[in-house]
Amino acid sequence: MAEHNDVGNKGEEIAQAYIQKKGYKVKALNWRYQKAELDIVAEYENQLVVIEVKTRSSEEFENPKEAVTIGKQRLIVKAANAYIEENDIDLDCRFDIISIFLLKGKVKIEHIEDAFIALL
Repeated sequence: MAEHNDVGNKGEEIAQAYIQKKGYKVKALNWRYQKAELDIVAEYENQLVVIEVKTRSSEEFENPKEAVTIGKQRLIVKAANAYIEENDIDLDCRFDIISIFLLKGKVKIEHIEDAFIALL
C-alpha cells in the first residue's frame, strides 16, 4: 500500500477515536456511493454528521480543509443523500471536516463543524 494511503488510514483512525470520545456514535466508515466515499458517518445530538477527514504528514502541502473543494463537496452531499435514502434516516444532516496533522510524532486535530452546506 502506498505511503499516502497509510497516512490517510491513520488519520481516519485518529478522527474516529476523537469523535467517539466526544460522544459521537459512528454509523459507517468509508461508505461508498458511485465515485464518492463518506469517510465517517456518525450521529450526534440527534443529527446525522458526515465527516470528511483530511490528513497531512507535512505542512508543505495545502491545508487539509482547503482540499475539500466545491466539486468534492458536491460528491459528498450526493453520497450523503444516497446514504440517508438507503438507511431511511429522518435526521438533520451536517457536514464536518476533521483535519489531522501528523508532524514529527505529534498529532494535531482541527474539527470544523458545519464546514459546508449541502449544495448540489
